[in-house]
Amino acid sequence: MIEIPEAFARTTVGREGAHGRAWLDRLPLLVDGLLDRWSCVPDGPITHGGVGVVVPVRRRSEGAAVIKVSFPHPGNVHEPDGLAAWRGRGAVLLHERDDERFAMLLERVGKSTLAESESGDTVAAVAGALSRRLAVPAPAGLPRLRERADRWEEELRTHAELMPDAVPGRVGDHARATVREFGRCQPDTVVHGDLHGRNILRADREPWLAVDPKGYAGDPAYDAGTFLKSRAFALLGSDDFGRAVDRALDIYTEAAELDRERTRRWAQWHAVTATYRGIRHGYRVARDGPERDRVTDFAAHLSELLTPPP
Repeated sequence: MIEIPEAFARTTVGREGAHGRAWLDRLPLLVDGLLDRWSCVPDGPITHGGVGVVVPVRRRSEGAAVIKVSFPHPGNVHEPDGLAAWRGRGAVLLHERDDERFAMLLERVGKSTLAESESGDTVAAVAGALSRRLAVPAPAGLPRLRERADRWEEELRTHAELMPDAVPGRVGDHARATVREFGRCQPDTVVHGDLHGRNILRADREPWLAVDPKGYAGDPAYDAGTFLKSRAFALLGSDDFGRAVDRALDIYTEAAELDRERTRRWAQWHAVTATYRGIRHGYRVARDGPERDRVTDFAAHLSELLTPPP
């Protein structure tokens, strides 16, 4: 049986409580069943992300792979759908899936992430190029981002009323205008939903491959906000923060072959929603305390920087 990494167990219980503990108790037997079902044997130490464990395995017939098992959550439902739509185009190959157990047998790639391996310009260029390649026609089963636009607009309005000092009024107004103008009419293409340098791994089949998609259908420019937020502290370390943000957006947009203004608008909306979310709930990487405040302040600063002057 596998041994569950202590850090993963601790964060899972901290986030999910008794439900998370019960799932962790079942996880070793669940993995054993998947090993038998997919004719695999363990082949290295277990790693983990925020919501799942990754078990390196060797398939008796086809070589190296990994079994990924995620905590059962609505946000994890469509990961295999996105991977299936890409068929290895810019993303890891999906070999097998067990949706009931939130499990997949995947192509094995390296552990080195784009974020830790390359300079800022290269990170933006590679992420943008992958965004372009991942924008394939979306299958029917993926959730459409356009169907969330009404909720997004209402949430922005409610948050502005509850937290009037979180961002200046014109900044919140600009984010709501983006939802009205772009949210309800989006291309029907696959969107990663969480594309950033830590979700892009070094590989053999291609230099870099995307992992851990949310699996949406919508505007490829939507992913620019997730990418920009992920560059938070790297950008803050630059001599001119505003110029660094503009450069990152320019490089990403050119590589992704996207409209620059539309990409900026989505990035500004992401920054505004991240500001409100941080104040109310914190972040997965910073639930509370000074680190949460630091990330929230960055999101608020970024949202103002991406808003045109009055």
